[in-house]
Amino acid sequence: MEVCSVSVILVTGGAGYIGSHVVRQLFEAGHEVVVYDNLSTGSADALIHGERLIVGDLADQAKIREAIRETGCKSVLHFAAAIIAPESVHLPLKYYSNNTRNTLNLLQACVEQGVERFIFSSTAAVYGMPEGGSASETSATAPINPYGTSKLMSEWMLRDAAFAHGFSYVALRYFNVAGADPKARMGQRTPEATHLIKVACQAGLGARDGVSIFGTDYATPDGTGIRDYIHIEDLASAHLAALSYLEKGGSSDVINVGYGAGSSVREVIRVVKEVSGVNFKVDEAPRRPGDPDSLVAVADKIRSVLGWTPKYDDLHTIVADAWRWEKKLFESRR
Repeated sequence: MEVCSVSVILVTGGAGYIGSHVVRQLFEAGHEVVVYDNLSTGSADALIHGERLIVGDLADQAKIREAIRETGCKSVLHFAAAIIAPESVHLPLKYYSNNTRNTLNLLQACVEQGVERFIFSSTAAVYGMPEGGSASETSATAPINPYGTSKLMSEWMLRDAAFAHGFSYVALRYFNVAGADPKARMGQRTPEATHLIKVACQAGLGARDGVSIFGTDYATPDGTGIRDYIHIEDLASAHLAALSYLEKGGSSDVINVGYGAGSSVREVIRVVKEVSGVNFKVDEAPRRPGDPDSLVAVADKIRSVLGWTPKYDDLHTIVADAWRWEKKLFESRR
């Protein structure tokens, strides 16, 4: 993959888990990066190269407009969002406000200031419960929770705005992001995170009493949900590939980011126990609302269109990197 040309990049939500890894890779590729983040879930400590940080909320239209104008950026990467699917079922307006409305605010500012390229952090949740448990970009979009709906609505706005105003975009539909920087410089910092691998690592460290399996009667081989877990470093590199694609004149597109293979909840827990060497407590609990049986990417398009090749496609590697980061984080907080 060729390195993107040097330019100023504005990254919303760039102090968060995913955004900070992308910011680091952009910096390492030679870009000047400006981060716009309200720090509600992100941390300035995640900006390890001292990237410029503008503390602001996307609800503040004047501030985001001024940030784009002042930086002169022509490319925006948009990560800022609420992301917990079960929570969205109980707090739908939070998701339509923070995800959909704030994306509208950002798009309006981008159009007004002449932004040319837009990379959108979308989600496989837009597919809902796809037939057969796997989804390609041409699969029907039928989200089963407000989180997925809020992201799909944002995709529609992005599509229509790009058509009307002449900018280009890539919407990347993530599957289950996990892991951490292999050098343990950064990872997921949110203590209340609901991601399975992080939760299981915390249990192994004694930071949690144990792990709950939410649902053991799914239509899967071991009765637990199956997800396509992708290493954060591979996900981050997909954004640089998407940006390079647009800089070279690529057409707007929607692309899955996953490996094309899934692991069950029980499999993940087994690997975390192996890596940590801790036989932590595991409870069985009822299903959570908004969780499909299986969700795995059909991931051919990202390879053919973006020329993206994953480097960390291995559950043990993902867990080992997550464990190394969680151990470092746990020890620093003691």
